[in-house]
Formats: sequence, C-alpha cells, structure tokens
Amino acid sequence: MTLERITADLLPQIDTELREITRSPHHSLGTYYGMLHYHLGWADEELQPIQTPSGKRLRPLLCLLSCQASGGEPSQALPAACAIELIHNFSLVHDDIQDGSQTRRGRRAVWDIWGLDQGINAGDGLFALAHLALHRLSDRGVPPSRQLAASAALDRACMALCEGQFFDMTFEDLLDVDLDQYIWMIRRKTAALLAAATEIGAILATDDAPGIERFYRFGEHLGLAFQIQDDVLGTWGNEQVTGKSAASDIRDRKKTLPVVYALNQSDNRQAARQLSNVYARQAPLDEAAIQSVLDILHDVGARQQAEEMALNYYHLALQNLEDTGLDGAAQSNLRAVASSLLGRQA
Repeated sequence: MTLERITADLLPQIDTELREITRSPHHSLGTYYGMLHYHLGWADEELQPIQTPSGKRLRPLLCLLSCQASGGEPSQALPAACAIELIHNFSLVHDDIQDGSQTRRGRRAVWDIWGLDQGINAGDGLFALAHLALHRLSDRGVPPSRQLAASAALDRACMALCEGQFFDMTFEDLLDVDLDQYIWMIRRKTAALLAAATEIGAILATDDAPGIERFYRFGEHLGLAFQIQDDVLGTWGNEQVTGKSAASDIRDRKKTLPVVYALNQSDNRQAARQLSNVYARQAPLDEAAIQSVLDILHDVGARQQAEEMALNYYHLALQNLEDTGLDGAAQSNLRAVASSLLGRQA
C-alpha cells in the first residue's frame, strides 16, 4: 500500500479520536480547549473552525502500524496513538515558549497569541489529556496488563523527552559539545517518542518481549535518522519544502549535527576555530556571517557526514524491523512511512 493510501485510511480515524479526547466538557471552557484546537490545526485565532496544516501525525501512524504488524487490531490502539500525538504536541507548545519562537507550522504560536502563562497551561493540558487518553484503552478491550505496560512506556518517553530538552537548552551556551553528547541528546528529545510509538503499538498487540524490543529499536533508530535529516534541512533545505527559511538553524545558532561535527574537527582546527568564533558572537548573525558558516560546513564535509549518519540509522531501523521476523502488508506499510521520512528533498 502506498503512503497516500495508508494516511487516507488511518488519519481520519486518528483525527476523530483526537477531537473526541480534546472536546470541551463545558461551554465555559471553550476558550481553553479552543487554544488546544488552534494548536492542533482545527481553529483560527478567533477560535473559529478551520483546517490548516497540523503535522504529519507520524507518531500515531507508527503506533497503529506497529500494532497491526505485531498481529493486533489498529482500532484498539487508537487511544494510545493519540496519547503519543498529544505528548508530542505538548512538547511543541512548551518548546516554542522555551525557544521564544513566535511561529509554529507557519502560524503564530499559542503563547504568542494568548501569552506565556496561558501557553504553559495549554501545554500542560495536552500532557494531562494524553494520559487520560490511555484510560480509553479499556473501552477497546485491551487487557489491563497491556494498558499498564503502555502507560509505563509513555511515561519513560516523557521523562526522556524532558532530559533531552534539558541538554538541548544547556548546549545553547556551550561550544564544546561533541558528537556523542549530541546523539545522546537527540536520542531522548526526538527518538524516545518515536520509539515509544512503535513500542506501544507492539505492546498492545503481543506479549512477545523480544519482538517489542525490536519494535522499540526500530522507532528509536528511525527517530535518530529523522532528527539528523531535519538538521540537514534546517541548514540547506528548500523553504517551500521545510516550511522555514534556508539556514534558519544557523541564524538561530543551533547546535545541529553539521555544526557539532564541524566544531569537533581535529584535522581542521582552523575551521573549527572560525566556526566557534562566529557562534560566540553576541550580535545577530547577518547574511555574511551565515554564508561564512555555510562555507566552513562545506569545507569540512559536514553535510555529507550528516547525511551518511542519517542513512546509517535508517538502515539500522529497517534491520530491526526485519529482525522481528514478521511479514505481511503491515510491515511493508511501516517501511513506507520510514522511507518517507528520509525521502524529503532538500
């Protein structure tokens, strides 16, 4: 089945479940839940219904497909898939606040419209609703033992996400971040939730512990590949494809993998020193400074290195999927979603 067919079948089910989970319980709370709906792409700034780009729903898709590939019924996993999506969106709302980012998916961020305090509270609400969503698994006939295992997996991912965010913010003020530290950070900030999506999908379908572990590793390696590819696009990407201006990560002085790689070039200390000097400036980076960084990254082969690392993690993900020993259309569907992540053109 093509990716278009997969999403056409599953995305409406995910959307329906998400809307039910985030439905306002009382008209007096319309504005609060309206903020959540705004962030999820269902409302405009006046909280009127609208349909805007709301993300790829990648994590819930992976959850449902992993459940199916493990022999389960995807509809049973819908509450958990939506819980994972809500945790992802909680992290985005708070991430925008912590980064001071005024836009998200081409629109004003929640906090930029309703203020910091309400923005924090909106993110907290998404976090709480995610955990409440897991209780809906009972209504789908999921055994209590699997519900408990899924809840523990989600909590572990939430904690890892917070740990990764801590190090990501810490790295903003450091120039001596090495590649191992960077991979450690994205393994938590990005890969942990993707790993939880595939792990929980398998948990809800089977009690086969080795198989569940392989699905976890599939999601984790896919998450690492996804983040590194995103780093490449954030430096050299086409704005029409990525939704953000070219070299935006350099303008924001982000310690992405290409930059971390260049800063640790022992064979080209001059390039590393030049890059360190640019990133140490207090003034905003002008176009000349950005071009200087791009030239340094080119000279040390940072793009090639990053793309090779992303590809290696992608192949590790597919190997873990193959190691499950499961066959059939569901596993092919997982491969289709995985390949779509690395198939975006810069």
